Amino acid sequence: MIGQILEALTLSISPWCLLLNMIGVMVGIVFGAFPGLNGVVGVALLMPLTYGMDPVRGITMLAGIYMGATYGGAISAVLLNCPGAAEAACTAINGNRMARAGRAKEALLYSVISSGIGGFAGCFVLLFFTPVLAALALKFGPPEMFLVCLGGLAIVGSLMGDSMAKGFFAVAAGIMFSLVGVDNLSGNYRFTMHSLQLSAGLNLVPMVVGLFAISEMLSLLGKTEEEARVEQADSGNIRQRQIWHTVLIRERWLTLKSSLIGILIGILPGTGGAIASFVAYGEARRVYGENPDFGKNKGDERGIIAAEAANNAAVGGSMVPLLALGIPGSSTSALLYGALTVHGIIPGPKLFSEHGALAYGLVFSLILSTAVMVLVGANFSKLFSKILLIKTRYIVPVVMALCMIGAYSARNSLFDVILCVIFGMAGLWMKRAGIPLPPVLIAMILGQMLEENLRRSLMIASAKKLSVMQYVFVRPVALVLIAVVAILIFVNFKIALRKNNSE
Repeated sequence: MIGQILEALTLSISPWCLLLNMIGVMVGIVFGAFPGLNGVVGVALLMPLTYGMDPVRGITMLAGIYMGATYGGAISAVLLNCPGAAEAACTAINGNRMARAGRAKEALLYSVISSGIGGFAGCFVLLFFTPVLAALALKFGPPEMFLVCLGGLAIVGSLMGDSMAKGFFAVAAGIMFSLVGVDNLSGNYRFTMHSLQLSAGLNLVPMVVGLFAISEMLSLLGKTEEEARVEQADSGNIRQRQIWHTVLIRERWLTLKSSLIGILIGILPGTGGAIASFVAYGEARRVYGENPDFGKNKGDERGIIAAEAANNAAVGGSMVPLLALGIPGSSTSALLYGALTVHGIIPGPKLFSEHGALAYGLVFSLILSTAVMVLVGANFSKLFSKILLIKTRYIVPVVMALCMIGAYSARNSLFDVILCVIFGMAGLWMKRAGIPLPPVLIAMILGQMLEENLRRSLMIASAKKLSVMQYVFVRPVALVLIAVVAILIFVNFKIALRKNNSE
């Protein structure tokens, strides 16, 4: 085992692997920063280039794209309030407010440093605890996954804004959108309106790009140049050392907790960084929500730390079931699974014994990708923040064009471009009506998983001739999750009642 680790380390720091790793990270950051062009698109486009490469070199480049794209979405989220991917939606809530208050460089530094800490934490767990966490993931059957999704929806309570009624409307809309398409269990068509395109369901990419990016650009079109202008102070005296101190020392428990949330959610197949960032942000909102700037006014860096540490920690977490069990934990790790099989390497329990050098090489590549990501993000944050100096009339058409390209690239479909525009107009109306957008997104992501796992639980319980309650209450992990969900619901209602009483 030690010999395999040393061989993997030697391969990972070879000149070719380092060069491909840096190229992958840079490409990933670019794809992540453009609305709609996320890590999945980047890995899918560049994966054919790796077919003729040595397996370690090819997987190294793809791992760099994965890690870089997870951070890249924060750049457009902070500067333009247009998250490049669903993982960055929570980052935009506080990050863009900080940017508009003249703290763009500071917000970018918080995002990349907390992303780096979360990424290192995920890689550390992947390196030393893969077998243990893979065994834990196997204990999560349909009842446990249903309760995890229910806990995620309970977290939405802290994202509902000033009105619970409008927040519940947003959640209901997101769940309704998740039902569109063919029912995976029965094969029935739902809410398709006899449209062949809708039978495949609503794709997440045009929805994210429309609700957040297009709606923000349409909102800017209705403002004068003076109204859209941002502060130019831009935290000129802020030092990286201060931000490192905040992330690692002053807010160490927030960083650690968010990273653990990202890792644990990342190892559950089918979840990914978006759910991790929402859950971590919701927990931070529960703890720090009384701060008048958290999620409003001038923004709070702790919202950025929570979201970015979680979504990058989920990268390492999603690789645990992939390498140990052969079960992809996210869409991007599913593409990495395909890249490995092309090279004749089948992920699973025998991977570390039969191809140990490659498995450990992938882990070391992710660690190096995280280091490159932090170096690039920290050194170019000042340059990135200059985007805010560009006049709105130049930014809007460019971003709108990128949004259309991103929406089209999701499935190479003009129908997705139309959906993107429709969601953009709906997002603009929701903003003006005071309806929060993040609950729509998280409910859309969790809705289908919630329904499928509930129905699977009912079917299994029926086959065992048990009621669903009897089936659930004999599973220890499910009992723990029930307690967690109950606490989350109680705390969120308590916070809401306290806010209403104070008003």
